[in-house]
Amino acid sequence: MSGANFDELDLFVWEGKADILERIARCMASFDVEVIRADNLATPDPERGVAARPSVAVISVTVIDGGGLAQATERLQGMPVIWVAAGSRERDSRTYPPEYLHVLPFDFTCAELRTMVAKLVRQLRAREVAPQAPDVLVAHSEAMKALLAEVGAFADCDHSVLVRGETGVGKERIAQQLHLGHKHYSKGAFVAVNCGAIPDGLFESLFFGHNKGSFTGAVHAHRGYFEQATGGTLFLDEIGDLPRYQQVKLLRVLEDNAVTRLGATAPIRVDFRLVAATNRNLREMVASGEFRADLFYRLAVIELHIPSLEERGEVDKIAIFKALLSNVLGAELDVLGETPHWLSDAVAETYFPGNVRQLRNLAERVGVIARQLHCWDQNLIQRAIALTRGTPTPSLSGERGGMNGGGGGGASLDGSNDRKGWNSGERNRIIAALEINDWKRQDTAQHLGISRKVLWEKMRKYQILDGEPGIPEDA
Repeated sequence: MSGANFDELDLFVWEGKADILERIARCMASFDVEVIRADNLATPDPERGVAARPSVAVISVTVIDGGGLAQATERLQGMPVIWVAAGSRERDSRTYPPEYLHVLPFDFTCAELRTMVAKLVRQLRAREVAPQAPDVLVAHSEAMKALLAEVGAFADCDHSVLVRGETGVGKERIAQQLHLGHKHYSKGAFVAVNCGAIPDGLFESLFFGHNKGSFTGAVHAHRGYFEQATGGTLFLDEIGDLPRYQQVKLLRVLEDNAVTRLGATAPIRVDFRLVAATNRNLREMVASGEFRADLFYRLAVIELHIPSLEERGEVDKIAIFKALLSNVLGAELDVLGETPHWLSDAVAETYFPGNVRQLRNLAERVGVIARQLHCWDQNLIQRAIALTRGTPTPSLSGERGGMNGGGGGGASLDGSNDRKGWNSGERNRIIAALEINDWKRQDTAQHLGISRKVLWEKMRKYQILDGEPGIPEDA
C-alpha cells in the first residue's frame, strides 16, 4: 500500500484453529516482510534479533481456547498485537483480553491488514527516534564511578529506587540503566512519566486507565501507565510535584499491586519495578507535611544521588561536552579537527546550573557555529559561552579578532590592563560580584558563571583579599 514502510519487518502469526497464515503471507508478499508461524515456536531466535527490528504479532482468538495464550504472551516481548476475531469488528472483552485494541475480523481484506500493520509499524518507529547522547555515560570522576557502581549493584533487585539530583543531571538516564540491568523487568517497557505535567482531573485516567464509555469522550478503552509498565519499569520523574491526594492513590497501587480502570469494577493485577526521581528534598517535604511519609518509605528503599557537573569536576565536564559536540557535528568533526584547547578550557571554567542539559545546549550552539562557518570561530563561540554564563558579551566593535588572541575567555569588557599586567576590568568585576554576594565564594562563582575553583584561582591571580574595596577603573 502507498506510504507503508515494512522494511525488515517480522510478522509473528499465532493462527490456532484459524486458517490465516497463508492469507497473511499472500497479503504481505510484495513487501520486505517475513511472516513467521509462531504457534510451535518455543523461544525467539537469538540470531533474528527481535528487539533490534520491528516485530508485530497477529493472534487468532482461537489460540485462547487452545490454551496457547500463555505461551504467546511469553514471546510477545512488547510487540504490538493484532487480534483476529469472529463476528463484530468492535472490541469485545468476552472474546479476548481487553488490553489489546487492534482487531481484525476473520474475513479481513489485504487492505485492512496492511493498514493496521502500517499503523503499528509507524508507532514502533516513532519510539526509536528519540535521540540520546552520549550513548555511553561518561564516568571519569570518582563521584560518577561510585554512582555507576551502585547502579550496577542494585539494578537487578526488585525494590523501588529513589534517584535524587539537581535539574539536568540525567536522572532519567540512570533510571534507564536500572531498567536495562534487571534480568526480568528489562524485557518489558520503560514507561517515563513527568509527575509535574499531569493535568488536573486526568490523574486517574492517565495512571489507572479507563473503559470505553466510562466518561464523555472515552470512545476507546485506555491502558493506564500502571498497566503499560507491567512487566517493565515505571519511571516517575519529579515525584515531589505529585499532590498529596494523588500520592495516596499511588501508595495504594504499590500496596495492592492492582488497579481498577475508570468505569470498571474488576481489578487488574500489575507488576512493575518503580523508579522515582526528584530534585527536591523529600525528607524536608515529609517534615513539612507536603509529602506522605509512608509513600516516601516505599519509594526510597534504595536511594541514589547523582552528582552535579561541578561535583563531577572538569574532566567529566569536558568529556561530556566533547561527546555531545561529536553527536552534533558528526562527520564534520573530522574536517574541523580536534576540539581546540581554548574551547575545552572555557567549558571547564563555566558553571552550568542546568548541568548536562545546559551543557548540551552549549554543545548544540557551538556545533551549529562550527558547522555553518566550517571552522572553530573563537569570537562567535566565546560569545555563545558568555551567553551561557549569563554575563555581558564582549562587544565586537567591528573587530572579528577582538577575542581571537589568547586562550579562552580572558578578554574583559574594557580590555584594559594596569601596570602590573592585571586585567583591571575583570578584577573589579570580580570584587563587585563578591561584594554583592557578601563575599560568599560559592554564590559569587554562580553569579559570575564560573566554578568555585576558577574564582579562587582568579582571586589568587589578582591578589584579592576578603573585604577589599574595588579599585577605580583609572587607577
